[in-house]
Amino acid sequence: MISVVDLNRSFGTAHVLKDLSFDIAPGRMTGFVGGNGAGKTTTMRIILGVLEADSGQVLHDGKPITAGYRAHIGYMPEERGLYPKMSTIDQLVFLGDLHGRDRRETRTRGMELLERLGLAERATSPVEELSLGNQQRAQIAAALIHDPVALILDEPFSGLDPVAVDVTLEVLRDVADAGAPVLFSSHQLDLVERLCDELVIIAAGEVRASGTRAELLATADPVWELEADADTGWVRGMGVRVEEFDGGHVRFGADSEEQAQAVLAEAMTRGVVHRFGPVTHSLHDIFKETLA
Repeated sequence: MISVVDLNRSFGTAHVLKDLSFDIAPGRMTGFVGGNGAGKTTTMRIILGVLEADSGQVLHDGKPITAGYRAHIGYMPEERGLYPKMSTIDQLVFLGDLHGRDRRETRTRGMELLERLGLAERATSPVEELSLGNQQRAQIAAALIHDPVALILDEPFSGLDPVAVDVTLEVLRDVADAGAPVLFSSHQLDLVERLCDELVIIAAGEVRASGTRAELLATADPVWELEADADTGWVRGMGVRVEEFDGGHVRFGADSEEQAQAVLAEAMTRGVVHRFGPVTHSLHDIFKETLA
């Protein structure tokens, strides 16, 4: 378990992190979601020891995280950091050297990763000759080459085509299933929703919501949708919160199912009802509602 506890960090007069706290559980994929400037990258860099917090702690299993543990975390920065003129496989072997790994074993492991990520045919190509999407795949392989004890990934899906995304999802899931804590940020909320076990939503350096997708969805205000032949403007007088209205279609918030059913009962007295039911929320809805 990696725990972020009451982190604060300022840059000049800008207070970037404000008593930030959350956990990254072992064997779980934790999605770290927030707008630009929310503090995601700063938090990741503090976890890795690249930056120091003004106050607060990063813990591993309840104790202050050590340099030794940090050295075995796999990190993928948002900005690509591979040597452009070095071949992809040589880059991975070099990174293995830095971690004290056996060269022969690292080369075998590197080829396995590149094969799985669909990059084996470009193993001997210089990184600078790869497409941006393939450079992203190589960067993912670099984060995994030393069999990390944990993963910290900043926008790992940026630039990947749908096939590469699916392959990457499988690889990262395998790492989590082996017991490693995994934290990743992404602006692609549909991918976060597919992949993550836990979510942390951050804004202005503060955690606004956290938990499993089911737990976060349970906190959303119930929203219902009604589609009928007759004009539904009368719903405004039913004591519910009308969110959208267009002739025979209305979307509204209700405090209880009984209140929503009362709207349905009234609609049925006014004509034919074509559709009625609760709206299924998405992570995008939760994100907007949380930051509103």
